[in-house]
Amino acid sequence: MKRSIAWIALIAFTLLPALWAADAWARAGGGSSSGSRGSRSYSAPSAPSASPGSSSVSRPAPPPPTSYQQPAPGSRPGWGGMLGGLLLGGALGALLFGGGLGHGGIGLLEILLVAVLAYVAFSFMRRRTAAATPAGYADPGASPASWRPEPQTPSPAQSTMVASPSGADADLARGVAHIRQMDPGFDPARFGEPATDVFFRIQGAWMARDMASVRAVLTAELHATLQAQCDQLRAHGRINRLENIAVRSVDVTEAWQESGQDFVTVRFLANLLDFTTDESGSRVIEGSRTEPVKFEEYWTFTRPVGPGNWRLTAIQQPG
Repeated sequence: MKRSIAWIALIAFTLLPALWAADAWARAGGGSSSGSRGSRSYSAPSAPSASPGSSSVSRPAPPPPTSYQQPAPGSRPGWGGMLGGLLLGGALGALLFGGGLGHGGIGLLEILLVAVLAYVAFSFMRRRTAAATPAGYADPGASPASWRPEPQTPSPAQSTMVASPSGADADLARGVAHIRQMDPGFDPARFGEPATDVFFRIQGAWMARDMASVRAVLTAELHATLQAQCDQLRAHGRINRLENIAVRSVDVTEAWQESGQDFVTVRFLANLLDFTTDESGSRVIEGSRTEPVKFEEYWTFTRPVGPGNWRLTAIQQPG
């Protein structure tokens, strides 16, 4: 009996991430980190220096798709979260009452499974709560600098503990120098324009739920990830609509080489209307048609060392 309960709990633990993933989408990549940054995949991206060179671009959102696939009969939005909760609740109930207290007590395996499932549930809810917190909206006429918190002067004791920003600047300068050894024409100040073009193209493909049109500017790994998320949207009869996109600043924050590849990370600061509807577009499931949201993301591009076309390899959230 206990072995069966343990298997149920393990199955629930395995399925919960996939089931919960169907509950929220926000712009390309779902507002989460995905893709590969080589050896820096598990490192937080570097923020821009205190006075970065940046550019601002405002464009209308890509036109919405003209045809939609109807959801399968009987499908309902949000079933993933509900089923995940039922699996978790059923497994915990069976552990505590079906196979434990009434039949000789809870074993070590059951206690460990309960602890793991509780931790996963708590971590997920904390991330969802943070992601669902509405971001502030900046006046379209405001400069990018107004989006940053007011600078604070550290005390003498604190100043010895704060890392100098010159470290990130030196790393960027060193990476640019390495890239220029094989591509003398590489200019990080001009990299923002093609990166922004890719940004808008991918958002348009995301809203159409078909990444085929941007396959050439994505690595195979990231293309597969984004297309799988688009397929989930289509399967659940949802469309993530992105309107009034305004990119407020574009800053190259990292550049490096490894394993015969060039890497460049660009930080986008933007705001837009980001909401999810049903297939008809008449019912808003998530987000708002009228309340813009602000977001910060780091997009990393890669190519073989030397002159050549860049491909997006990762989308990473700050922190």
